[in-house]
Amino acid sequence: MTFYDVKQKYNGFNFEKYIGNISDEMIKNSIQKEILDSMDFLNLLSPKASNHIEQMAQKAHEISVKYFGKCILLYAPLYVSNFCINNCVYCAFSTINKIKREVLSFEEIEENCKIISSYGLRHILLVAGESNTKTPIEYLKKCVEILKNYFEGIDIEIYPLDESCYKALADSGVDGLTIYQETYNENLYKLLHTNGEKSNYRYRLETCERAGRANYRNLNVGALLGLNDFISDIFFTGIHAKYLQAKFQSAEIGISFPRLRPTVGTYQPKTLIPDKNLIQAICAIRLFINRININISTRESKKLRNNLIPLGITKMSAASSTEVGGYLKKGQSEGQFKVKDTSTVDKVKEMIYEKGYQPIMKDWIAL
Repeated sequence: MTFYDVKQKYNGFNFEKYIGNISDEMIKNSIQKEILDSMDFLNLLSPKASNHIEQMAQKAHEISVKYFGKCILLYAPLYVSNFCINNCVYCAFSTINKIKREVLSFEEIEENCKIISSYGLRHILLVAGESNTKTPIEYLKKCVEILKNYFEGIDIEIYPLDESCYKALADSGVDGLTIYQETYNENLYKLLHTNGEKSNYRYRLETCERAGRANYRNLNVGALLGLNDFISDIFFTGIHAKYLQAKFQSAEIGISFPRLRPTVGTYQPKTLIPDKNLIQAICAIRLFINRININISTRESKKLRNNLIPLGITKMSAASSTEVGGYLKKGQSEGQFKVKDTSTVDKVKEMIYEKGYQPIMKDWIAL
């Protein structure tokens, strides 16, 4: 059984009817529970639960401090290519967009690594457009070999691979995987991903399981908020994360909450997700899965990221560039999305200290 089979069990479940019958008493009971089931989680995501955010936030803070202390791990993404074989209607890298395409040389990767590591960061997220011809496994393995000279933690955000390829990258030095399902609504997914290998909904949905079997230390999932109904996508993100946590007990499971940001193309989000809803989702996840990494990127504003810290954030990107080789060649290509928090690493560290938290540059060393 895979998560695809688990998700099929919810086919026919009337979310709208259930949510319409949620009472304040049900929400209060769910907040007070020590162990929440999936329906408790749905109670906390409901519109009515927005009236209880303060209580949710207080408990989310208590749980986070209990399991993680007051530590925030900092990292940066390095984009090495924007070539892509997919047509994702909302993405700057989509094949339909006429943008400058490039793949970094190994020399350019090294120069970007020097810049990023000079910020004091020791965790890196290797990002590439989804093209197995422009960035094949051998290219990615060489990238990792270079990154190992500068960073203790290396995660990847690339096209989905089979288990043997994940194992090969792990042997090269990769620690973790970030993969966004974009939306868990299978019918909508097919409309948004009209061409390319990414159009295979089930193969993408089971990606973390292939990496998990390859013994990846970190597995991070998420939905791109604004593509679909907010409650549904957050609900299935949480169910997915809890499934992975049970199946791969030696791995650290994480969730990201990326909201759609302005980018190249004409696509407009189905809905704009308000800050209040994002806060509610983060608190609900923390109550539903006590020990889980929660990541907030520079898609969000400095002010919002600052306010989210006490609610359970454990990872934040800093001084990010979403351009290919953007640390060395700023403004020379289209980024995947527009960064909202442009603070330097030192400014992000200062913000974290002011909240009474500790910024972490590295959280482990492989022996």
